[in-house]
Amino acid sequence: MADAPEPIMDIAHLGHIEIFTPKFEESARFFTEIYGLTKSGEKGDSIYLRGYDDYERYSLKLTAAKTSGLGHAAYRCRSPQALERRAAALKGSGFDVGWTDGDLGHGKTFVCKDPDGHVIELYYETEWYQPPTEEKPALKNQAQRYPGHGINPRRIDHWNGLAADISACRKFFEDYLGFRLTERIVLNDGSEAGIWMTATNKSYDFAYTRDHTGTPGRFHHVTYALNSREEILLAADWFLENGVYIETGPHKHAVQQTFFLYVWEPGGNRVELANAGARLVLAPDWKPITWTEDERKKGQAWGLKTIESFHTHGTPPVAHK
Repeated sequence: MADAPEPIMDIAHLGHIEIFTPKFEESARFFTEIYGLTKSGEKGDSIYLRGYDDYERYSLKLTAAKTSGLGHAAYRCRSPQALERRAAALKGSGFDVGWTDGDLGHGKTFVCKDPDGHVIELYYETEWYQPPTEEKPALKNQAQRYPGHGINPRRIDHWNGLAADISACRKFFEDYLGFRLTERIVLNDGSEAGIWMTATNKSYDFAYTRDHTGTPGRFHHVTYALNSREEILLAADWFLENGVYIETGPHKHAVQQTFFLYVWEPGGNRVELANAGARLVLAPDWKPITWTEDERKKGQAWGLKTIESFHTHGTPPVAHK
């Protein structure tokens, strides 16, 4: 029996994502006053936001733009050497863009693009959040005090991209970045329609699902974790009170068993809430779970049919094909 290749463990976790919005003031109000993230910086056309238990300075960069969608997704590497190894592996691959000096809150960064064109940033040097006096927690092992504002997101959990070529993206993240596949959807024709991948012991750090328009590089949603299912139910009431469009949920996914609630922020981007008790993948030889087309047609875990817009709405908007 041939030895399995040594796993690549250079990616530590999802650090942050950047999303674009054509309605900057409204989106900023949503994420701070309604959603309840804490503003931790401002630069150019962007503000930087965080959940109260994110240890880094920010986990969401919100940028004013002509349209909506993903700016980039950023992953922190495990060491400076790990960052250099991933950069060396990517150089000359056709996916590499090159080095930058970084951004507010983190140091030099290697930029690349996956086969679908999503911009991926890799970095190591980062600024740990230093809360001002009014945000200092009573317990020193918490990044900042519980804000008691909006729905109080605890931390960034994952993001979901839309892609035209799911299999090519899976191979990119496996071969160049060392992510492991934990679950996937395979259609009757044998093609992959969804992948859930992890670089940690969480069951997934990101997912990609097939873009029904065939357009590459679009965005499906970003997810923040709350402490319990009950907090998600309360969040649904809070969104209702504030006129936020609730797309679907609260309910439980079949894939990954995430308890979910999806809303749209004013710029048109989809935002999810999930319970913080994420499933863990502890087995080093985990065998990916494959869901069939017929199984997925049954809907979500408790029988809720998947709303049509979940398959058709992505950002930036494109004409339906």
